[in-house]
Amino acid sequence: MGFSKKVSDTVRDVAGDTQDQLQTLRAQVEQLLNDRVTPAIAGAAGRAETAVHSARDMTNTQVENVSAQVRDQPIIAIGIAAAVGYLLGRIAR
Repeated sequence: MGFSKKVSDTVRDVAGDTQDQLQTLRAQVEQLLNDRVTPAIAGAAGRAETAVHSARDMTNTQVENVSAQVRDQPIIAIGIAAAVGYLLGRIAR
Protein backbone atom coordinates (compact mmCIF):
# COMPACT_ATOMS: atom_id res chain seq x y z
CA MET A 1 0.00 0.00 0.00
CA GLY A 2 2.92 2.36 0.60
CA PHE A 3 3.97 2.11 -3.03
CA SER A 4 0.50 2.98 -4.35
CA LYS A 5 0.39 5.96 -1.97
CA LYS A 6 3.71 7.23 -3.38
CA VAL A 7 2.49 6.76 -6.97
CA SER A 8 -0.77 8.52 -6.13
CA ASP A 9 1.12 11.43 -4.55
CA THR A 10 3.50 11.62 -7.52
CA VAL A 11 0.58 11.69 -9.99
CA ARG A 12 -1.14 14.39 -7.93
CA ASP A 13 2.08 16.46 -7.88
CA VAL A 14 2.59 16.07 -11.63
CA ALA A 15 -1.04 17.02 -12.28
CA GLY A 16 -0.65 20.10 -10.09
CA ASP A 17 2.56 21.10 -11.91
CA THR A 18 0.84 20.59 -15.25
CA GLN A 19 -2.05 22.81 -14.16
CA ASP A 20 0.40 25.50 -13.05
CA GLN A 21 2.26 25.32 -16.35
CA LEU A 22 -1.02 25.55 -18.29
CA GLN A 23 -2.09 28.61 -16.31
CA THR A 24 1.29 30.23 -16.91
CA LEU A 25 1.09 29.46 -20.61
CA ARG A 26 -2.46 30.82 -20.80
CA ALA A 27 -1.35 34.04 -19.11
CA GLN A 28 1.58 34.39 -21.54
CA VAL A 29 -0.69 33.86 -24.56
CA GLU A 30 -3.17 36.45 -23.27
CA GLN A 31 -0.33 38.90 -22.67
CA LEU A 32 1.00 38.31 -26.20
CA LEU A 33 -2.46 38.87 -27.68
CA ASN A 34 -2.93 42.07 -25.70
CA ASP A 35 0.54 43.43 -26.43
CA ARG A 36 1.08 42.49 -30.06
CA VAL A 37 -1.84 40.94 -31.90
CA THR A 38 -4.70 43.20 -30.84
CA PRO A 39 -2.83 46.46 -31.64
CA ALA A 40 -1.70 45.03 -34.98
CA ILE A 41 -5.26 44.09 -35.89
CA ALA A 42 -6.53 47.49 -34.79
CA GLY A 43 -3.86 49.19 -36.89
CA ALA A 44 -4.70 47.09 -39.93
CA ALA A 45 -8.40 47.84 -39.49
CA GLY A 46 -7.63 51.55 -39.29
CA ARG A 47 -5.55 51.43 -42.46
CA ALA A 48 -8.25 49.44 -44.25
CA GLU A 49 -10.89 51.97 -43.20
CA THR A 50 -8.72 54.82 -44.48
CA ALA A 51 -8.23 53.00 -47.79
CA VAL A 52 -11.98 52.45 -48.14
CA HIS A 53 -12.69 56.12 -47.49
CA SER A 54 -10.04 57.16 -50.02
CA ALA A 55 -11.41 54.78 -52.64
CA ARG A 56 -14.96 56.01 -52.02
CA ASP A 57 -13.86 59.64 -52.36
CA MET A 58 -11.94 58.89 -55.55
CA THR A 59 -14.91 57.02 -57.02
CA ASN A 60 -17.30 59.84 -56.16
CA THR A 61 -14.95 62.34 -57.79
CA GLN A 62 -14.72 60.23 -60.96
CA VAL A 63 -18.51 59.82 -61.11
CA GLU A 64 -18.95 63.57 -60.76
CA ASN A 65 -16.38 64.19 -63.53
CA VAL A 66 -18.06 61.74 -65.91
CA SER A 67 -21.50 63.16 -65.11
CA ALA A 68 -20.26 66.67 -65.84
CA GLN A 69 -18.77 65.56 -69.18
CA VAL A 70 -22.02 63.81 -70.14
CA ARG A 71 -24.00 66.95 -69.30
CA ASP A 72 -21.57 69.11 -71.28
CA GLN A 73 -21.45 66.81 -74.33
CA PRO A 74 -24.55 64.58 -74.41
CA ILE A 75 -24.28 63.67 -78.11
CA ILE A 76 -20.75 62.33 -77.69
CA ALA A 77 -21.83 60.41 -74.57
CA ILE A 78 -24.71 58.78 -76.47
CA GLY A 79 -22.35 57.86 -79.33
CA ILE A 80 -19.82 56.31 -76.96
CA ALA A 81 -22.55 54.38 -75.13
CA ALA A 82 -23.94 53.08 -78.44
CA ALA A 83 -20.46 52.00 -79.61
CA VAL A 84 -19.71 50.22 -76.34
CA GLY A 85 -23.11 48.51 -76.43
CA TYR A 86 -22.52 47.37 -80.00
CA LEU A 87 -19.07 45.99 -79.15
CA LEU A 88 -20.34 44.17 -76.07
CA GLY A 89 -23.17 42.71 -78.14
CA ARG A 90 -20.69 41.44 -80.74
CA ILE A 91 -18.41 39.96 -78.08
CA ALA A 92 -21.30 38.27 -76.26
CA ARG A 93 -22.28 36.22 -79.32
